Amino acid sequence: MDPRTLLSTQGPEFSRMISGYWRLMEWNMTPQQLLSFIEEHVELGITTADHADIYGGYACEAAFGEAMRLKPALREKMELVSKCGIATKADPANKIGHYITDSKYIIERAEKSLTNLHTDHLDLLLIHRPDPLMDADEVAEAFTALHKSGKVKHFGVSNFTPAQFTLLQSRLPFALVTNQLEISPIHQPAILDGSLDLCQQLRIKPMAWSCLGGGRLFSDAEFQPLRDELQQVAEEIGAESIEQVVYAWVLRLPSQPLPIIGSGKIDRVKSAWKSLSLEMTRQQWFRIRKAALGYDVP
Repeated sequence: MDPRTLLSTQGPEFSRMISGYWRLMEWNMTPQQLLSFIEEHVELGITTADHADIYGGYACEAAFGEAMRLKPALREKMELVSKCGIATKADPANKIGHYITDSKYIIERAEKSLTNLHTDHLDLLLIHRPDPLMDADEVAEAFTALHKSGKVKHFGVSNFTPAQFTLLQSRLPFALVTNQLEISPIHQPAILDGSLDLCQQLRIKPMAWSCLGGGRLFSDAEFQPLRDELQQVAEEIGAESIEQVVYAWVLRLPSQPLPIIGSGKIDRVKSAWKSLSLEMTRQQWFRIRKAALGYDVP
């Protein structure tokens, strides 16, 4: 499998798997340690980094930016993704967690991400969650302004239904290039609810978050039958771990998702990257589906 790919016919070109920085603050790295980690996964071929303004209580992007300041030239080898649209109580100004997709807010958050990440542009900006109060014209106004200014090269959404995606697209003069969705054997709604079908229709590739179920795949007793099946398939296809099998399962989808790897341990990142070379048959894919859901196809 090619280690790089276009998200859509209009771009951008990303690495086939993505390094996710949701839990960065839990890794307890110094800026130099983080820089070394970034350099290692970039050298491996994982050049795309996924962020959001709220990650780590609004702290992850700034921590990443401090590491990047130690070697500014590294930015030229990378693609940076961020998301906005969620306001959490980690900011004292928010008495309740809520969504916000007003034009002014989107522009302010994008510019804050640029400052925190120490970069002059984002390669991709996503609306983080569907907002029941979203005015599509307001989002389009913000996206268009950010695009014209050169501060954001491409745009997309995260966790949107096909209808929500289509609504926003109808207001834009350029194409949304992705929908970042939760995709894993233990969370399969996007596979059959039309989300991935729309991606195929539009020839855009989704980004896949929480492929390992936030670790629940390895800890919850209810998933023991799934772990057993994953181990069996691992032996059949020559995988080194059941993690690799899960990534191969996601990669097998015809919409060609880009899995996000959420680990700060370079050995696990290297292991995940090897899943690009694994081949899984249709029957093996459905065996994993059945083991996860507990029932066969109708």
